[in-house]
Amino acid sequence: MPEKSHCTDKMAKFVLWGRYCEEVLEKRAPHREAHLAGLAVQKEQGLLITLGPTQDLTHVFGTYEADTIETVKQAIEADPYWQNGVWTEYEVREWIQAF
Repeated sequence: MPEKSHCTDKMAKFVLWGRYCEEVLEKRAPHREAHLAGLAVQKEQGLLITLGPTQDLTHVFGTYEADTIETVKQAIEADPYWQNGVWTEYEVREWIQAF
């Protein structure tokens, strides 16, 4: 059963923290256009708030708004970067925006 948000009357926020593969610039090149197109769709749908790499290109950080953590995980695992090994691991946690 999908993990439910602690707030059932509204969408929950989630953070993504993941790792990029070695030689990320070369490995991501053939998948970058499809990756960016998919992110644009997620943004239009209100699922994706923001996403990007760390300056040293070793990690990816993102924020999402969804009804369940499973919705976020499905979006991540459908991304060409995940499917083609550009992202090598990830963790998603529900986030309480205090400020």
